[in-house]
Amino acid sequence: MDLSGVGVWSHQLRFGDPAESAEAAAEIEELGYSAVWLPDVGGPVFDAVENLLAATRNTVIATGILNLWMHTPDETASAFASLSATHGDRFLMGIGVSHALLIDAAEAGRYRRPLAAMETFLDGLDSADPPVPVDARVLAALGPKMLEIATKRSHGVHPYLVTPDHTRTARETLGDGALVLPEQTVILCSGADEAHAIGTDWLRHYLELPNYANSLLRLGFSADDLATVSDRLFDALIAWGDEDAIRRRVDEHRAAGADHVCVQVLTDDQTTLPLEQWRRLAPALR
Repeated sequence: MDLSGVGVWSHQLRFGDPAESAEAAAEIEELGYSAVWLPDVGGPVFDAVENLLAATRNTVIATGILNLWMHTPDETASAFASLSATHGDRFLMGIGVSHALLIDAAEAGRYRRPLAAMETFLDGLDSADPPVPVDARVLAALGPKMLEIATKRSHGVHPYLVTPDHTRTARETLGDGALVLPEQTVILCSGADEAHAIGTDWLRHYLELPNYANSLLRLGFSADDLATVSDRLFDALIAWGDEDAIRRRVDEHRAAGADHVCVQVLTDDQTTLPLEQWRRLAPALR
């Protein structure tokens, strides 16, 4: 499983038209991106993974993340075995505990003891027939306790909405050999005004989720940074500008210990595939 280079993180490839997503994934592979990452907030995520595996030859297809509250370990292990048997070792399972606001909206009080829930889910993957190999799974780890679980029970971490400082912390915690695979949000634009017009409301939505808010407070941002979406916070979380500016941020993650960085492109229309931006970024990020 080749996780060198840079990947693409995209909700459009997960929830858009399957035929368009397959065609785009094939082009992403030709552009030189090494992985495609798909979110999971419900629905047939394994069908989406199958669709993109079938459309590509060498690209890793990864979940970023598989929501453990929405799948059983047995279902997950069975899907992993089937996809791997058909497409080889190209399915990387990123697993996460999601957020109380999402999970409790469907069933009040279900989201509790997330660390224990992760341990239980991993126990189920280990005891399934066949099990999901440890080296085929990574965890969405932000805080120190989940990083420790990832160190013992997975092949690494896929942190979302983080800075290179978090990447450095993850590498120091996991040590050599484990995978550190952060997501980096990016905006190709001509200046700060355009970047903020595209990204501020998007970022504010995530800051309302305690998991992300607490992670950023641990990284040294203030409550006022979060409440106001300060320029300092915005610039730390979203790389914006031209191709060189975005490459520099990816390089910062690499210097901090990342093995692979997946870029999530924001545009003024988040419903359409950012094909133009992926094409523009590819030469700079290869």
